[in-house]
This record gives sequence, C-alpha cells and structure tokens, in this order.
Amino acid sequence: MTKKNSEKRKTFRQNVEAFVDDAIIKLKISEDISKIIKACRSVIQLKFPVKIKGKIQIFRGWRAIHSTHRLPTKGGLRFSPDINQDEVEALSALMSYKCAIVDVPFGGAKGGLKIKPSNFSDNELEIITKKFTRELTRRGTLSPARDVPAPDVGTNPKMMSWICDAYKSLHPEDINWMSVATGKPLEHGGIRGRLQATGRGVHQAMKEFFRHPDELKKYKLDANYENKKVSIQGFGNVGSNTARSLNEDGIKIICISEREGMIFDKNGINISNLIEYKEKKGTINGFPDGNFEKNPDKSLYVNCDILIPAALENAIVLQNVNKIKAKLIVEAANGPISFRANSELIKKNIPILPDIYANAGGVFVSYMEWIRGISHIRLGRMNRRYEENRGREIVEAINQITDKKISKKSIQSIVYGAKEEDIVNSGLEDSMRTAFQEIKTMKNKFKLKDYRTAAYGIAIKKLEKSYLELGL
Repeated sequence: MTKKNSEKRKTFRQNVEAFVDDAIIKLKISEDISKIIKACRSVIQLKFPVKIKGKIQIFRGWRAIHSTHRLPTKGGLRFSPDINQDEVEALSALMSYKCAIVDVPFGGAKGGLKIKPSNFSDNELEIITKKFTRELTRRGTLSPARDVPAPDVGTNPKMMSWICDAYKSLHPEDINWMSVATGKPLEHGGIRGRLQATGRGVHQAMKEFFRHPDELKKYKLDANYENKKVSIQGFGNVGSNTARSLNEDGIKIICISEREGMIFDKNGINISNLIEYKEKKGTINGFPDGNFEKNPDKSLYVNCDILIPAALENAIVLQNVNKIKAKLIVEAANGPISFRANSELIKKNIPILPDIYANAGGVFVSYMEWIRGISHIRLGRMNRRYEENRGREIVEAINQITDKKISKKSIQSIVYGAKEEDIVNSGLEDSMRTAFQEIKTMKNKFKLKDYRTAAYGIAIKKLEKSYLELGL
C-alpha cells in the first residue's frame, strides 16, 4: 500500500469540515465568518435509565444544534449502535446547509440514541423513545418553535407519533404539539408524500441535471436519461423510494444492494416485485430474479451510467474510489463520498450531485408537514373545489365557442383541483429544480470544478448574510 493510501481516514465530521473549508477558500469567505459557520452551537448529551424486562438499562443519546439563524432547528433522530457525538455534529451541520440550499427557513440539528432497535420490542422502543423525548423536552430542546426531529436511520413514522405524545404530556397547553416532529403517520398529522420525499427528491435532482445540455456537454453525457443504467447501494427508505420513483419514469435499475448482499440483472430489476418481496421477507436475499452476490460493496463498482449511494457515510473512500465505473454519481445518503475520494472523482471528470442538495427533498416536505401542523389545515383544502369549478367554467366556455368536442381525458385534466399530495410533489419539484439552477449559476460564476463546492458556497453565503444581518 502506498503512503497516500495508508493515510488515516478522516471522520465523518472532518470530511464535512474539509468540504466547508474548501468552499470557504475558493469563495474567499472571511476567516471570522468561517469560524461561525463551522461551529456547532450546542450539543446535549443525555444518559437516562429505563427498566427493560425487570432490569435497569442506561441509554446514551445526543441532540446537536448546529445553527439557530432560523427557528425551529430541524434534523432527523437516528437510533444506531454506531452513533456518536462526532457523527451527530456532522449531520447537524449538513442539515443547516441543506435547509439553506433548498430555501427552507430552518436551522440545522440532528439527534442520535446509541441503541440497536432490533434488540427491543415495539413496546420497549415506545418506552425508550418517550423517555428520551421527555429528557430532551425538560431541557428546553424539543418544541414546535425551537427544535423539530424527523425519522432517520433506525427510526420510523410510528416513533415520531410517540415523540408527539410524550411532548404533549408535558405541554398540553401547546396547541401546536403535533408539529414537534415531522415524518409522522398520516393518521397522526403526517403529510402524504413525506415517506417518499427524499427518494423523490433524488430523482428530481437527477432529472433537473439532465435538463441542462451545457452541463452535460462538460461531462460527455447525453440528455436521454431514460436509457441510463442505474446501480443503487442501499435499499432502505431512501434507496427503495428512489428506485420506485426512477422505475415509474422507465429508468432501468440493474443493481440493488443491502447489508446481506446485492442483486444484479443486466436487463433491469423488477422494482415493484423486489419492494413487495422485501416487505414480506424483510430482506432481498432469496429474491427469485437476477443474480445474488453476498458482497454488497460490489454494487458500487458495477459498470453503470449512474451510481446512487443510498446507505451510510464513507462508502466511497480513497481505497476504493478507483473501482468506480459510473459516469454520474447522485448522493442519496449523507456523506457517502470522503473528501479525498471526492477530489479523485473530480480529477476523473465524474460529476457528483452532492448530498446537501440531492437528498434535501426530505427536509423540504418536512417543512410542508410542519406548516400544515402549525396552520391546522390540510394543504389544498381551501381552493381544491374552487379550482374544479373554474375548470368546469372553462370547459363550458370552450364548448360555447367551438363545435369541436373536448376529449374526456382533457376534461378530466381541466376539471381538476390539486390534492394535498399534488401540492407536495409540485413544491418538491420546484424546490429541487430551483436549487440546481442556483448551484449551476454559482459553479459557473466562480469557475468551480464541481457541484459540491458550489452547493456549499450557496449555503455558506446564505448563512453569512443571515449572521451579518441578524447579529452574531
């Protein structure tokens, strides 16, 4: 092994800070502002007891608040045996940058509990989650106005409803208690499209990239993204919903991986069947179609057009970056490419749609869910029937001035009022498209070589403006 390859691997937080430093240097941001932007404003570490099966267990958790330039702060809650403070701080910083890039008026936060969820029953997880919530709430952290968590690795919509219930027990007077968490079940204040939002956002980011021929030309890519072959590393919520969204657009997915291995089929995997199989079996192992490999990492090295890392951080590092054969990488996971590996990919002229942009769809739809909870009204409720009635008037007006009959399909399209899910998807698409256009402008203005630096540049500039105007 060469000296270069034997260098000590950076931690997740160090990688994020290295990307920030790189953007700060290239955009000539002042040193004072860079210190403020990089600092995590606060980290709460908790240790609390819970009686499980008649025995006391001590649980350890964190909640990091990176930036309070906008309130509430926003960020997922991760339950994992591998979680640590370094990772929580890094993820909270990424949330600040994501919110700034897609123009969501939240600060960045992240939480974690050092626990393996599969070791506990649903009832035990409810007790643990509610105790964690009460501990955070008593310290003034969680509230609809100050800090709002969402699902992440190891957590789910049901757990978010437990958080809301625990918060409500401490603050029954807060009429906005249902907005203390997002990503909730529909029956408990959730919003349609939130569960699929991150995956759909990844798809929309990719679609927008292919709408810019001038950018594609720089990387020798053609605009017909529908004929591209895709490999997805990770088949959790984000990976599966990214696959589902791409599949609906007719895109061929030739490889899918999970912890236990990967499935490869050069003719394309039947995504609907695979999702159904995993929901029944809890694994992709044993899926009857395609070839199964025990090593999931091989999904990163498949000869494909587009690679979508949708698992955990540091999947692509200096030691394996030369095995990557994809022509485009879209980061669905947080921090899947290390700083050094990123530099190598730039040298190879492989474009990367970075995590702080590509997977920001989740926080945008969380924002819409939060607004829905604060306003206490379903999106579209006030104007849906009005839009339908206006559509009928338009159809009648057309019928009066022409002898030609409008087709039933056209009438249905005109006489249609937007449902909540339509509004969510429209807002998500607009947010992802507008954000890429801003990233592209920043990239070209400063003659940057990659989208990541441009994306960080946008976030840093917005944070800088906010700090200078509001006060340090």
